[in-house]
Amino acid sequence: MMHDLRRFAMVLTRDPALRDDLVQETVLRALEKRDLLKDPDGLRKWLFQIMRRRLIDLRRSDSARERREDALQWVGEAYQQPPQDLQVRLSQLRKAFRHLPVDQRRALQLVAIDGLTCRDAAAHEGIALGTLLSRLARARQRLRSFEDNPSYTLSKGPLS
Repeated sequence: MMHDLRRFAMVLTRDPALRDDLVQETVLRALEKRDLLKDPDGLRKWLFQIMRRRLIDLRRSDSARERREDALQWVGEAYQQPPQDLQVRLSQLRKAFRHLPVDQRRALQLVAIDGLTCRDAAAHEGIALGTLLSRLARARQRLRSFEDNPSYTLSKGPLS
């Protein structure tokens, strides 16, 4: 079975180092979620599915990291935002966070602040994963609309 996983990972990644990491993460995830395997005869298919999904997650994470790093390259080391402006903006952002609907604020807090995975946060709240993801997306969108527009105030737009 491990040989099949390694071979499939190599087909997906074309990188021996990433292949080994992917196999390791797949086996780890499978062991953590072994109670979700309903058909033991479908173990191979289930493992391959976990591997594909994990690779997608890794690529998304890498893409997001690259975008953040690209954005940071334009901010020189010598540049520092005036501290009073930063404090005002942070205060506005806190206020925007407090004005989110309770369900959206709770979802964002569990995932972004407390560091829970989406699956764990959904279980903690006793809701479906899709529901949590929807709440999280709406909360992020509302805060993003606030953050993207520095002149945006709470009395305007969807946060009021």
